[in-house]
Amino acid sequence: LASMFHSLYAIASKISPVEGSSGIQQLVTDEFSLHCFQTITGVKFFVIVDHKQTACEPLLHRIYELYTDFVLKNPFYLIDMPIRCELFDQNLRRVIEQVERASAYSSATLA
Repeated sequence: LASMFHSLYAIASKISPVEGSSGIQQLVTDEFSLHCFQTITGVKFFVIVDHKQTACEPLLHRIYELYTDFVLKNPFYLIDMPIRCELFDQNLRRVIEQVERASAYSSATLA
């Protein structure tokens, strides 16, 4: 899915009538939405959510903050290599759990 999105992203940024377009930021299907945040260095972060989930931009920015704090500052990490950093994984799980709890709370209050 990520490789397909990368290709669509590259094509969209090339054919966009807006100069300096950042490409596709969201892909919506019948089943889910895929949101993308691309950093200045070209690293892309994806979040796949159901249609009820809104405001994915703050989540993507928070994931990027975790990446810069725990991955890029890790002296053993090499750019373009898979992320293998326990602190990053732990903090990412914590952020996702917070989002899931907030989403469940919002759904329960709306019902």
